[in-house]
Amino acid sequence: MSIKITGTGSYIPSQIKKNESFYNHEFINLDGSSINNTNEVIVEKFKAITGIEERRYIKPSLLNSDIAFFASEKAIKDAKIDKETLDYIIVAHNYGDVKHDSEQSDTVPSIASRVKHLLGIKNPRCVGYDLLFGCPGWIEGVIQAKAFIASGMAKKCLVVGTETLSRVVDKHDRDSMIYSDGAGAVIVEASNEEGGINAHETATFALDEAHFIYFGETNKPEITDKRRYIKMYGRKIYEFALTNVPLALKSCLEKSNYKIEDVKKILIHQANEKMDEAIVKRFYKLHKMEMPEGIMPMSINTLGNSSVATVPTLYDLILKGELEGHEINKGDVIIFAGVGAGMNINAMVYKH
Repeated sequence: MSIKITGTGSYIPSQIKKNESFYNHEFINLDGSSINNTNEVIVEKFKAITGIEERRYIKPSLLNSDIAFFASEKAIKDAKIDKETLDYIIVAHNYGDVKHDSEQSDTVPSIASRVKHLLGIKNPRCVGYDLLFGCPGWIEGVIQAKAFIASGMAKKCLVVGTETLSRVVDKHDRDSMIYSDGAGAVIVEASNEEGGINAHETATFALDEAHFIYFGETNKPEITDKRRYIKMYGRKIYEFALTNVPLALKSCLEKSNYKIEDVKKILIHQANEKMDEAIVKRFYKLHKMEMPEGIMPMSINTLGNSSVATVPTLYDLILKGELEGHEINKGDVIIFAGVGAGMNINAMVYKH
């Protein structure tokens, strides 16, 4: 028996926010001091580092649970399964449902319960729960689904990565330009076919790194409300990721039955184009190899960083032939990898 992804789906919001739309923002440093650059220069430097030209935001009428449902419907249809046969619905997110212009996150009931409700699943033995694991949450959800199936506790699982970061960004923070909204979902099930999940690796670094990404006040000192926003120490995260993610990739590959030459694609969390390139280059350097051309598909330039949704969305786009220049064929060995708040790192070797 193998454990495979048999269906994929994603939801990409229709509202496009281009870099130029930030020209009129008042950006302020984390310590409240002024930035000695025009917004045009700030935006141009941002694009050069991250590769982001535009990002997607959901409509004011939608919630995180709504877009998770949209992606889930597509994955269920793609897998050609009866939704009533699902044993688990695992939803990775970080901030729950945040209504437009609201100051409060809503996580009761769980997003997974809301998705199950929206799907209209009647079977009470279909168990839904949420997974808060930072940006690597969707990959961790797939790893958990694999464990449920391998243990005999489940046969079919729906794993969703969904986030609406546009609802938790500080408009006075330059980092707000990184974040976007989106959802990706997959069906994971037992299969008689060859391949599937071959190896995985997960680690949490929390001694010094736990608060590299956190919830904090606005950068503008004059604002006295107590609302909190997503914040991060970008340089620390960059250095942490470059040191630790290549090692996790190497360790995961060593656990598998495959060699570095077998790997056709690396689908890494779309956080920062330059950082992702540096991670993958360092991974290949550990094997005394140059990074192959086309090994690392990117969607961040048009979709931004939608946290847990970046990897499943990227995977779905490639499988559906919607990412130019990239394809995944039957028998291809790919590596999924993520890094994010916690600080958490994970990787998974998968044969399509």
